[in-house]
Amino acid sequence: MNAATQIIQLQGPSGLLEGLCDLPEGGAFRGTVVVAHPHPLFGGTMQNKVVQTLAKAFVQNGWRATRFNFRGVGESEGAYDEGRGEVDDLMCVINATCETQQPMALAGFSFGAYVTSQVLARLSPSHKLEKLVLVGAAASRFQMASVPSDLHDKTLVVHGEVDDTVPLASVLDWARPQSLPVTVIPGVEHFFHGQLPLLRSLISRHLRT
Repeated sequence: MNAATQIIQLQGPSGLLEGLCDLPEGGAFRGTVVVAHPHPLFGGTMQNKVVQTLAKAFVQNGWRATRFNFRGVGESEGAYDEGRGEVDDLMCVINATCETQQPMALAGFSFGAYVTSQVLARLSPSHKLEKLVLVGAAASRFQMASVPSDLHDKTLVVHGEVDDTVPLASVLDWARPQSLPVTVIPGVEHFFHGQLPLLRSLISRHLRT
């Protein structure tokens, strides 16, 4: 945690949710991204290295990044709800931290990408979603929602070629009916070991387009 990171607490649907808010250098920001972490029952938290990489990429490009622990993780109250309550948690954090009519972005890793996909249909028209980043999307384990066609140009989907947690084939099966492009990193597994700088670079490139 750096000097520009703030500890936050939000009232969630099943109790308090703990979170961290990362600010760009100087404190000014162009919009807010909310980052969702991997599976709560398999060690997923807001401190996950991929989640931190997502937040860092956005912060380095002038965004405020909010990451938080889903219900039952760390100091967040409640209990794991198989993705249902976690969608409510994410929606709560969005409403609490993303100002209407201000640019916003969503990003998720693994289970967090699944939860993020489910939230898309629930966003208010007043939420100006500018960017969407889905990394290691858990398409083989959960029913990923489709990305609305008007968001395709704003979306980056990244997956490792040799991901043995979520096989690449399952992500392609999800993306194919949508004609949604998937960026594949050769030789990389689920947690992007040794390739986090490359992941950050791909996200930064997406944010600058």
